[in-house]
Amino acid sequence: MNGLNPSHLLRQARSKADLTQRELAKRAGTAQSVIARIELGKTAPSTTTLNSILAAAGFELQSELVIKPIEGSHMLEDVSRILKLSPEERLQEVKAANKFLNAAQHV
Repeated sequence: MNGLNPSHLLRQARSKADLTQRELAKRAGTAQSVIARIELGKTAPSTTTLNSILAAAGFELQSELVIKPIEGSHMLEDVSRILKLSPEERLQEVKAANKFLNAAQHV
């Protein structure tokens, strides 16, 4: 759940759905205390659990894989290595990168 704040997301979803903790818990098939612990940040739910509770409130959590630049690094640093590759090897690298990106979009 890197970068996400489950307690904030859950409170926001419950508030927008105009539900009490007890009502949301009933819809989600869990205990009110579970909702309270997540909202207070006392427990970090799994992605599956958070998605299930958010769905019970009528929401869907969407995420995507985004390339994060590495500090102190630059793509151009790899140019000399790439230039040493044959055209066929370069195409293989592009093919592998494309396969990775396509797979990442379906996660």
